[in-house]
Amino acid sequence: MRWRALSAGLLLAVTTLCAFPVRAADWPTKPIHIIVPFAPGGAADIWARLLAEPLSAELKQSVVVENRGGGGGMLAAQLVARAEPDGYTILIGGLGPQILAPAVADNPGFDALRDFTHIVYIGGPPIVWVVPPSSELHSVNDLIAAAKANKFSGYASSGVGTVGHLVVEYVAGKNGLKLTHIPYNTAAFTDIIGGRVPMGSFTWGAALGQLQGGTLRALAVTTEARRPEQPNVPTFKELGYDLVASTWFSFSGPKGMPKEVVDRLNQETLRILQLPDIKKRLEQDAFDPKPLLPDQVGAFFAAEAQRWVPVAQAAMKKQ
Repeated sequence: MRWRALSAGLLLAVTTLCAFPVRAADWPTKPIHIIVPFAPGGAADIWARLLAEPLSAELKQSVVVENRGGGGGMLAAQLVARAEPDGYTILIGGLGPQILAPAVADNPGFDALRDFTHIVYIGGPPIVWVVPPSSELHSVNDLIAAAKANKFSGYASSGVGTVGHLVVEYVAGKNGLKLTHIPYNTAAFTDIIGGRVPMGSFTWGAALGQLQGGTLRALAVTTEARRPEQPNVPTFKELGYDLVASTWFSFSGPKGMPKEVVDRLNQETLRILQLPDIKKRLEQDAFDPKPLLPDQVGAFFAAEAQRWVPVAQAAMKKQ
C-alpha cells in the first residue's frame, strides 16, 4: 500500500513538472494578442501590425493586435503584467509606457524590472532638435549661450515625460540651465515654423518631412552616427554629450513565461526584423535594432531605467 501511494505521488510529481514544458513545446495553440498601449495610428501601433503578420505566418497561429490606450501606456502595461504567463498576451512596450510613465506616477501598478518577462528589443526613432530656418540658433552651443543670456523663451515637445522632453532636460542639466517646457498635442511644428516657439525636440520620423522640405532646420540628433538623409546634422555624441537615445519599443510578457516560448518569440522576431521590407522600414524610421537575447533585453531595461528615471523625476518637479 505504501509503495502504491509512493508510486502515485512520484507519478503526480513528474506529471506536474513535465506538464508545463510540454505545453510550452506545443505553443501556440490559440491566438496570440499583442497589446498596444496607445491609440491606433501611432508608432507602437504601426510596428505591432507590421510584425504581427509575419509572426502569424511563422507561428502558424493568429496574432491579434489590440489597442488599450490610457495612463501614458500604463493601463496596457498593467493588463499584461497581470495576465497569465503563457505566451498569449504580449505588450509592445518599451521606454515610454514601462519606464518613463511609471517613474512619475504615484501608483503605476507594476514594476518594469520585476513584473515582466522581457522578450526582444525592436528599436525606436531618435530625437532631433529643430528650429525655423530663420532662427539665429545654428548649433546646440548657440542655444545654450542664448539661454544663459536669457534670450531663449522655451522649447516644444510632444508631451511631458516624453523622450523629446527629457533629452532637453538632460542637456540643460549638464549646462546648469532651467528651460521652459511647452508640451504640445498638435500644431507644434506650425508654431515653431512661425517663430512662436524657438525650438522643438521631437522624434526623427515626425520631423523628417519638415527637414527635407526646408521648413525646419536641425541642430543635433541623438543617434550614434550622423543620419545619411541629413549628413550635415551633428550628433549630440560628437558634441561631447553621452546622449545616444531613442523612443525604443520592445516585446514583453508577464513575469514567469516559459523559457522555450520566450526564446522562440525572441528568435522569430529578430529574424523578422532582418526581412528586406522590414529592414528597409527600420532604416526609413531611423530605428536602432539590436539583436539582443532575452537576458540582454532585461539588462537593457535596467540600464535605461537607471539612466532616465532620475531625469524624468527631476523634470517633473519643474512642471
